[in-house]
Amino acid sequence: MKEVLFSIGPFEVYGYGFMIAVGVLAAYFTAEYRAKKQGLPYEHVFSVMIWCVAGGFAASKILFWFTEWKSVISDPGFLLDTLGDGFVVYGGILGGILTGYLYGRIKKLDFMKFFDLIMPSVALAQGFGRIGCLLAGCCYGKETEGYFSITFQNSGFAPNHVPLVPVQIYSSILDFLHFAVLILIAKKKKADGQVAACYLIFYSIGRFVLEFFRGDTERGSVGILSTSQFIGIFACAAGILILFRISSGRHRAYFQDDGIDLKDK
Repeated sequence: MKEVLFSIGPFEVYGYGFMIAVGVLAAYFTAEYRAKKQGLPYEHVFSVMIWCVAGGFAASKILFWFTEWKSVISDPGFLLDTLGDGFVVYGGILGGILTGYLYGRIKKLDFMKFFDLIMPSVALAQGFGRIGCLLAGCCYGKETEGYFSITFQNSGFAPNHVPLVPVQIYSSILDFLHFAVLILIAKKKKADGQVAACYLIFYSIGRFVLEFFRGDTERGSVGILSTSQFIGIFACAAGILILFRISSGRHRAYFQDDGIDLKDK
């Protein structure tokens, strides 16, 4: 763990914030580069990213407070005390998608094309973000006796001096792999929306499994599922629905192009 990476005079650079910044910049430059290659209006990429980041952070914070509603009710000051920490990734994803959609509507952009463009970059940013979690000691795993473990010595989040499942490392590796897979899918996609749908499906499945190894149970739960697992079910279903609608649309277009009236079938 390296909560403070380095200091410049009285100014301290924290590992978590630094890696978030690296992730956002990597996402931006990757998305802009791919937008230029695809002939999309790349001049909008910066604005889309700003909207998505702002909406994502706001939604991830609001969802965190929602999962901690008991603490908020018992002490409203909890809202101010946790402004700088405590985020729920799914809130960030959903908030980013919503604000990106609103920006597209305002600027009259093809949302699905930009949806496909941005989501691989989101996976890339998440990979760096999880390294930030490792440096800060948050989003930690359960105690383990396994060979692969990590032991924090001075963490303000994770239990100290006990071996834990290195779930942050696993998450980061999966996110970078997710990015690579989505880039391959983007090169072979047949219709707009496929890449974004695959992001929702793959991330939801991977996150659902990793949640079983998370040790920070204070994030809340819905029945036997963690909050993230519960939301992930709907996110995965949304991805499957998008793929189904894309597939149905392609078949419909095929029949219409051949002069077949679907209404008669």
